[in-house]
Formats: sequence, C-alpha cells, structure tokens
Amino acid sequence: MLTTPIRSVALVTDAASPVGRAVALALARQGWDLALHYQDDAAPAALSALLPDCQALGAQAMTIRCTLSKETEIHALLPSVAAELGNVRCIVNNASHVEQDSPAGFSAAVLERHMQSNLAAPLLLAQALHAATLKSGGAQAVVINLLDQKLFNPQPDFLSYTLSKAALHSATALLAQAFAPQLRVVAIAPSLAATGGSSKPPATLEDIAATVCFVAASSAITGSTLLVDGGQHLYPHPRDHAAAHSQQSHPH
Repeated sequence: MLTTPIRSVALVTDAASPVGRAVALALARQGWDLALHYQDDAAPAALSALLPDCQALGAQAMTIRCTLSKETEIHALLPSVAAELGNVRCIVNNASHVEQDSPAGFSAAVLERHMQSNLAAPLLLAQALHAATLKSGGAQAVVINLLDQKLFNPQPDFLSYTLSKAALHSATALLAQAFAPQLRVVAIAPSLAATGGSSKPPATLEDIAATVCFVAASSAITGSTLLVDGGQHLYPHPRDHAAAHSQQSHPH
C-alpha cells in the first residue's frame, strides 16, 4: 500500500546535482517539504533556482549547508532542519564523493575520503533519523541510499568509489534490520547513463526521481536494492564508461 505522507519533510543531499534536483522536484510534487543540502560554495547558485521551483509546487523549502566529511556537522543537520521545517521523515543520500583511481594507483587516503562521504555520512544520517523518530514517536521514516548500477556490472575503474558504494549496499540491509520498524532503509542503483553515458537504453533523471518517490511512499519496502538502469546491468562492460571515455579523450 502506498502511503505518501502529507507535509512531511525530506532531506535531499547534494540537491544541486542533476539527480538531486530531479528528486527534490518530484518529492515536492508528491507533497513533501524539502531541505536542500549542499556542501560546495558554488552550489547555492544552482539552488537559487531550485528553491523557488520547489516552493512553486507548494512545498516549504530551505537550503542547508553541511560538510559530509565532518561528523560534528552531520550531527547538527537534522536538528537544524527540524527547527525550521519540522521533523525529517525521509533522507535521500544522493551526495557522493567520486575520484578516479585503480588498483595500481590505490592509496589508503583516497579510500578514506570515499568511505567518509559515501559510507560514514549515510550511516550517521540513518542513525540520527532513527533516533529522532524514536524520540518523536512519529510515523515511520525512510532512508533512501543512491548507489550505482556498476555494483552489478563491476569493473576495476573507480576502485575506491566502487568499494564505498559496495559497503553502502551491504549497510542498507544491515540498517534495515537494526532500525526496524521505526526506520525503513532502501537503496536505488541507477545507471550513470542518466547523464548520457551508455549505448543501452538509459534510465532518465525522471526515472530515478520517480523510483525515489515510489520507495518513499511504499511502507512495505525495506532492506532492498532497486536497479534503475534500463537493463544496463544485463550487458556487462569491461570498463567503466567514464574511465574509458577519459582514456579515449586523453590517450597515453
């Protein structure tokens, strides 16, 4: 049964990104109020258009800065949103740190940067949302983790990024078990073809956003990963598209 909350609050991390923008607008259309997260100084310019667009759809909306590699800032994020909009009932972990590396060029420092932003931050936000939901005694909340279809079509390109997303994939089921029934935790693995990077029929930004809305409203879904990639995982590729394209553009 679909149970979209009325005037509940959703936090979308990296809302200025193409996926974040599409997700925020789709949630606004479904009756959610929005906390639009950013951590880059350039992001407010992009959010300056998104904020009124969400408000035009009837949503109360705010922008909020948080550096996702800093645990103290993460702990302050949900209380800051609650003070202005009310208790958060949905977190969309869309923000990702991405650096290209390979097994030959691996370093612990690069892996740590990925793990801090792509794994530790979503874990801390899920922990905080579960605690806030317990404290308020309110309706069930949901965390939606954005992964990557390359987890189901693995290549060694972007090694540290892939490892961080694989860890978040495992954490999705573990958190769903640990935090039930107050918190649902679900993952969506979209294709990078949303930015035009595949010869296979790609998932669009609207496809990804629609899936987020479906998961947010579906009280019986937890601990699962939904692939939204136009079937791209069914056609293995030996190289990540972005890495292969980079080599073609800059041959050694």
